[in-house]
Amino acid sequence: MKKVIRHHLNYLSQKAYQRSFVFSAIFSLASICANYAAGIYATSHASNYVDDIILSNVPVQNVSDYFVWGAIALIVFVTLLCVMDARRIPFTLYAMGMFYLVRACFVTLTHLGAYPDRIVLDEGWIMNQMFGGNDLFFSGHTGAPFMLALVYWREAILRYIFLIWSVFMGVVVLLGHVHYSIDVLSAFFITYSVFQLTVWLFPSDRARFNDAEAVIS
Repeated sequence: MKKVIRHHLNYLSQKAYQRSFVFSAIFSLASICANYAAGIYATSHASNYVDDIILSNVPVQNVSDYFVWGAIALIVFVTLLCVMDARRIPFTLYAMGMFYLVRACFVTLTHLGAYPDRIVLDEGWIMNQMFGGNDLFFSGHTGAPFMLALVYWREAILRYIFLIWSVFMGVVVLLGHVHYSIDVLSAFFITYSVFQLTVWLFPSDRARFNDAEAVIS
């Protein structure tokens, strides 16, 4: 633990890292707030539902625990990865910030209603506020772990963990009829584009992240 603390203090003493750390944290927090606000807006303006080739043919399953706690476990896991190496933090925050900012933009555009037999979350008020809205397009539960797979792509074990996580959450949201199939499938393509945009916008932070990968390998 002392070694980890010294490692973080060493980087926090560097001006360039300080700027990246602060700006990436603010950017990520603002993007999450924007995503949350977009979800509230989309929920209040939701219209009718539409038919879906998968949801219309697959019986709904009660997967609320997987839906909620799978997302929370992802946050905890990524936090631990960042705690282990300070060099991961700025680019990870920028990548997730870009993801949620772009998602917020998409969510505000079209306001489909939830599928009629969608599972009802019973995880408490806070969880329902975080995960129970009509922010459908595109699926954050699918896209977020896929973004992390792209971020950690050079580390094979983490890459496969996040890819499996992404596919698993995609299946979960479809079984629970929480998202339409287009929300899930489009998440992979949109997230890949967002990742490439993040690499282009924050090359120095990506280089620092890659340096951490080189040390680990």
